[in-house]
Amino acid sequence: MTVPDTGRRTSRMRIAITGATGRLGGLMVQALTERGDEVTVLSRDPAKARERLAGVEAVAWDPTAGPAPAEALAGRDAVVHLAGEPIAQRWSEETKRAISDSRVLGTRNLVAGIAALGEGDRPRTLLSGSGTDRYGVRGDERLDEDASVSDADFLASVTAGWEDEALRARDLGLWVVISRTGVVLSEEGGALAKMMPFFKLGVGGPVAGGDQYLSWIDLDDAVGALMFCLDTPAISGPVNLTAPEPVTNRELSSALGRVLHRPAFMPVPGFAIRALYGEMAQVVTTGRRVVPGRLLEHGYEYRRPDLEDALRNATGR
Repeated sequence: MTVPDTGRRTSRMRIAITGATGRLGGLMVQALTERGDEVTVLSRDPAKARERLAGVEAVAWDPTAGPAPAEALAGRDAVVHLAGEPIAQRWSEETKRAISDSRVLGTRNLVAGIAALGEGDRPRTLLSGSGTDRYGVRGDERLDEDASVSDADFLASVTAGWEDEALRARDLGLWVVISRTGVVLSEEGGALAKMMPFFKLGVGGPVAGGDQYLSWIDLDDAVGALMFCLDTPAISGPVNLTAPEPVTNRELSSALGRVLHRPAFMPVPGFAIRALYGEMAQVVTTGRRVVPGRLLEHGYEYRRPDLEDALRNATGR
């Protein structure tokens, strides 16, 4: 990928990052190192992280086991916190606990590690992940960062706790940004990866009526927007990482069908998705129409604001 030029960065940064072996985290590491920043990765498996991310320092840390280690945090300019158990899997009670603990307890332990440092050694910035699920299920209401939030369902409750733990870093003097990330379009994981097999077989189409909104973002724009947040001191608090125009599930299905040259008219009833994925089906059968008010206000320039262009990039078509 091409490193985004925000026009705001003035000096080399020292950055610690969690979740670096995931797709988004790995591209963040690549973008940061390519522009000359010094990156330290916190990972359960530092040997694996070093192998995947050649030339990057890696320090062992299990986010649910205890505070983050001082040697990975001291003297850093920023911490980018993207670690979390994958959501796009069938939810058992054990899986739901892992999804919650990896985010809520993991962030609590990260902030505890920062708190253990002397004031002069603490990072200045914490950029912590979250999700658009923070707004709950909201139909066709356009939701920017000033919209009310929810904790009424499982994912909304998880993101509420996740954000609350990250915001505690403000009490330590850190500038905190919360990235409420929408559906990142990538064939390697997430919602798009779940849809692709059906479309390739010619049996894809709108899910559960198709009227629910999907707040999506191109993978390169997800990385670019995170970099933009790191480089723009005027941005703090929640930031919606979504494309300017969310689409309905029906619109997504039609665009994906065009990109893959496959039919996209086979409706998939909600009960079939629930039978296949259980409670996790709420991710695709419900939706919210989230728009990136802060990114647009501060001048972020999208590379792929058009859905079909972003799908071509994601699928290599």
